[in-house]
Amino acid sequence: MKKKQERFRIIEERANVIEPTKPLYQNIKGKWHEFFGNSNPITVELACGRGEYTVNLARLFPQRNYIGVDIKGERIWKGSTWALEQGLTNAAFLRTHILTLENFFAPGEINEIWLTFPDPRPRKRDIKRRLTSPRFMQFYRNLITPGGYVRLKTDNTILFDYTLEELAKRTDIDDFAFTHDLYNSGLRPECFDIKTRYEEEFAAKGETIKYLRFRFI
Repeated sequence: MKKKQERFRIIEERANVIEPTKPLYQNIKGKWHEFFGNSNPITVELACGRGEYTVNLARLFPQRNYIGVDIKGERIWKGSTWALEQGLTNAAFLRTHILTLENFFAPGEINEIWLTFPDPRPRKRDIKRRLTSPRFMQFYRNLITPGGYVRLKTDNTILFDYTLEELAKRTDIDDFAFTHDLYNSGLRPECFDIKTRYEEEFAAKGETIKYLRFRFI
C-alpha cells in the first residue's frame, strides 16, 4: 500500500499526467493541442493499461501526439515513467473512466482511437460495458475527426465476434478490415509489432491475436 501511495504522489507531480488532483483536469477539453504545444494529430489509447502502445507509437511517430487513458494510477505511473525515460514529449496520460470521455475531448479533437486488449466483459449483464458496445461507439463517432480510424486488438474471441456482429449492423462505417490471426495476416504492419504485457501472456497460452479497424463515414 505504501508503494502504491508513493506512485500516486509521483504522478500528481508529473506534467505528462492529467488526473483529478490537477486544475487542468477540469478544463483540458478542446485544449489538447495547446497542452502539447503543436497542432499534430492526436491518437488516444483507451483502457491503455501500462501504455505500451501510447509510449511505443509516440517513439515511432514523433510527428503525432498520443494520449493513454486509464483509471488505474499504478498503470499510468508505469507508462508515464517509460515516456519520461525516453524523453517523449508527445506522450501523455489521462486518468479517468472512459464513460466520461466526452468531458475531456471536444468533437473532432481525436484523430485515431486504439482499443488494446480491453476487458472483454464476458457476462451478459455486462455487455453494455464492452468498449465496442453501441454506446461507446457513439462516443467514438462524436469525438473522432472524419476519416479517423478506430482500431481493436484483442485475444478474446467472444469480444471480437461480438464486435464484428455489432459493426455488421452499422451503415456508417467504411474501410473495414479484420483478421482472427494478426501475425499471419496482411494487416500485421498496421500494429507495428508492439506487444502489451497481456498480449504476451495470452500468446504464450496459444491464443491468436485478433485485430480490426474501420472509419466512420
